[in-house]
Amino acid sequence: MQVQQANKIVVLGTGGTIAGTSPVAGANVGYVAGQLGVDQLLASVPALAQAAAGFELVAEQVANVDSKDMSHAIWQALVQRCWARLQDPAVAALVITHGTDTLEETAWLLHALLPADKPVVLTSSMRPATALAPDGPQNLLDAVRLAAHPQARGVLAVAAGVLHGARAVRKVHPLRLDAFSSGDEGPLGWVEDERVRWAHGAPPAARPAVFADLAMRLAAAPAEQPWRWPRVELVASHAGSDGVVVDALVAHGVHGLVVAATGNGTLHEALQPALERALDAGVAVRIASRCPLGRMVSLQDARWRDAQGLSPVKARISLMLELMQP
Repeated sequence: MQVQQANKIVVLGTGGTIAGTSPVAGANVGYVAGQLGVDQLLASVPALAQAAAGFELVAEQVANVDSKDMSHAIWQALVQRCWARLQDPAVAALVITHGTDTLEETAWLLHALLPADKPVVLTSSMRPATALAPDGPQNLLDAVRLAAHPQARGVLAVAAGVLHGARAVRKVHPLRLDAFSSGDEGPLGWVEDERVRWAHGAPPAARPAVFADLAMRLAAAPAEQPWRWPRVELVASHAGSDGVVVDALVAHGVHGLVVAATGNGTLHEALQPALERALDAGVAVRIASRCPLGRMVSLQDARWRDAQGLSPVKARISLMLELMQP
């Protein structure tokens, strides 16, 4: 039996600033995201063929939105299209064009659900395609180059020449071209002089998806059948906190709560009783830290679990997937 050779890199478009345009020629702000199709993005960068290193580039439009408006429905469509494409032996890798605002959330969702034997590279831009000096074309080149790299595996993100892993990547600046950081963990590598340079001489080992069984079940569901996403909300512990928001969410049927806590997972004394009541009502509670750097020491003698070093928005995704399991 002849095994089919992987010969394609599939570029899935979801919109974002990289596909944005402005009525003001050369403007960096005041644009509308998600205006150009992924076919147009590919056609605008002729050098992509060389970056693909012999792989055929195939485009597919999944959505075309400003990523601040990312929805569960788009996530469902994206996961199902990624899953289907990755099962195709002719597909070597995926590239996803995405907005910067929620890229870290989508990256973590895909990391938790998709098999890690092929690379899935997210890229974006901070300037629209009509800017005087847009950053999207270079980011797309770097993403394709990374996707074609024989050592690349799992869910990765690349922007401004820096490679990030799905767990650590976080948007840290509203305007700079290098808007992403991997915090204390540091970047996985860089794209320099048209080459991928791994931070430690080799790529990190790709880990199996945490929710692989769930992913298989969800991927097999009809595309027109909406997944049942549990309602998981974020609340914050801050000066002057009380339990009003928590009690209201519980009364409205929330399934889970992720608390952006102060410091090492500390909670305002007025918030903690409300979280206790939420637990008693059957609501799952996770504690993450508001701090962008470092990692909380594991909670001791607490009724709730900590987020295992995840940011609040990523902890929300993990809790949703946990609650979706049978």
